[in-house]
Amino acid sequence: MRTIGYVIGLLMVLLGLIWIGQGSGYFPYPASSFMIAQTIWMLWGAILAAAGIVVMVIISRRRRG
Repeated sequence: MRTIGYVIGLLMVLLGLIWIGQGSGYFPYPASSFMIAQTIWMLWGAILAAAGIVVMVIISRRRRG
C-alpha cells in the first residue's frame, strides 16, 4: 500500500511540473495544447505538485501495519 501511495504522489508531482512548464511556455508540447502560456496552469500545477509532496510525506510518516 505504501508503494502505491509513493507512485501516486510521484505522478502528481511530475504532472504538476509538466503543467507548470506548459503554463509558463517553457514546455510547449504538444504545440496545439490549450495549456501553453496560460498562467492559470502554472497555479494548478504548483497546487498539484505540492499535494503530491504532501501525499508522499504522509505515506512516509505512517507506521507499517
